[in-house]
Amino acid sequence: MSALELREVVKHYPAGEEVVRAVDGVSLSVAPGEVVALYGPSGSGKTTLLLIAAALLEPDSGSVCFDGREISGLSAREGARYRRENVGFVFQSFHLLAGATAVDNAALELMASGPSLREAKQIARPWLERVGLGHRMEHRAAQLSMGERQRVAIARALAGEPRLLLADEPTGNLDSQRTQEILGLLRDICHQQRIPGLLVTHDLHAQRFVDRVLTLNDGHLADGLDSDLQRTLA
Repeated sequence: MSALELREVVKHYPAGEEVVRAVDGVSLSVAPGEVVALYGPSGSGKTTLLLIAAALLEPDSGSVCFDGREISGLSAREGARYRRENVGFVFQSFHLLAGATAVDNAALELMASGPSLREAKQIARPWLERVGLGHRMEHRAAQLSMGERQRVAIARALAGEPRLLLADEPTGNLDSQRTQEILGLLRDICHQQRIPGLLVTHDLHAQRFVDRVLTLNDGHLADGLDSDLQRTLA
């Protein structure tokens, strides 16, 4: 089964006369069927690490492998194919088309793999139902609440039956009940399909739904949730 592995990954950004060490020699493995929650203060490099795992950002150095294949040096075209064939990515900013319906938004990425819009919508509908949007499928994204848009983005990521799940604050706009439902769904999908899942989050609820917790701070990774950060998030 496929696994995600990052070895000594580095990504620095210039900031005037200083350098921001967003990711500074991070090594991380996520096994098949394992769900990992990645915590850290704002600006600690969590999203940068997620983008590197998705081949949306190239590291300065280090190695990123998925299913035994090096993906950190892919061309833009190869990276797009890697994501299309393997990755379900939940973006923090949703990336929905405001004028398209919920079901169209959930279906559009599927069409890149060959299905017609009609076929893609048939695939997407059950996922929208699973995230509690069965009654909102034909509403345009602009008519949806922030939490509903979040759930459309999650349904879109899962509809393609990905081999790797990457999620950036997947419950950031959800109430407590819906948060637990979505976290349970993401956990169950990863466990049942034996796919690795990496969730960037500030949500303390996530600890109860994952197999392992890590903290990224100042570009460095540590096991568990930092106690100072936990008090901040509580």
